[in-house]
Amino acid sequence: MEWLQQLINGISIGSIYALIALGYTMVYGIIKLINFAHGDVFMIGAFVGFYGLTHWHIGFIPSLLVAMIICSILGVLIERLAYKRLRNATRIAALITAIGVSLLIEYTTIFIRGAQPEAYPSDAIFSKTFTVFGTQITSETIVILATTIILMLLLQFIVHKTKIGKAMRAVSHDMEAAKLMGINVDNTISATFAIGSALAGAAGVIFGVYYTKIDPLMGIIPGVKAFIAAVLGGIGSIPGAMTGGMLLGVVETIVSAVGFSTWRDAAAFVILILILIFKPAGIFGKNTREKV
Repeated sequence: MEWLQQLINGISIGSIYALIALGYTMVYGIIKLINFAHGDVFMIGAFVGFYGLTHWHIGFIPSLLVAMIICSILGVLIERLAYKRLRNATRIAALITAIGVSLLIEYTTIFIRGAQPEAYPSDAIFSKTFTVFGTQITSETIVILATTIILMLLLQFIVHKTKIGKAMRAVSHDMEAAKLMGINVDNTISATFAIGSALAGAAGVIFGVYYTKIDPLMGIIPGVKAFIAAVLGGIGSIPGAMTGGMLLGVVETIVSAVGFSTWRDAAAFVILILILIFKPAGIFGKNTREKV
């Protein structure tokens, strides 16, 4: 039963990584850019959720929705102001810009509110513990998993059943051909950033509820781990990002459970090294060599 408990904990953590990883993989699938500022959008979402709960007193679900809206707007602004002009630039220029945007968001946040951490209220979600087959499941875990599943199903619906989703898939497959077919590529890319950033904002609120403590530099490690999850699943693949995030969360939890908690973060990088050596395309990735 202890291992079942660890599995549930791992899936809870992995669902957070999966939500962040979806933003990485969607943006990469469209414009082949690794948006390293994505982890800081996640951080902004966590703070918006915190202020929603503690200052505006609007409850968990409204705070989650407000965080998603604000982060989606932030994602569009980042794309329009920082990345739009770099679509035909070298990869290194886009990468350096992404790192610069990340630092700008972090230290602007510190300038505005200071570097001190904050703590989510303990009553953000009604607290109750259920025992199922001898395993303790908290109400927080249930809400986190339910929210993640709903958002992932909603994303799948948007991508496969809506007009903007079809446009995103067309631009991802061939941007020039999509332009010739009358698709507004600029709006499609902005919509991709908006959706990915909204998911990161939701992940930030869920992270705050689960871990309690948040700070302006909190997006660095989860952001890197989510990138690893995206690579593990196959960068550019939405099912891959979901699977990679869940697997990474379970592996980290197992590493901690067997007594190597200090190696928990290192385990993610070991996985990255192994996947790059033995299966660079990831679990769901296509084995094609990209032209530089």
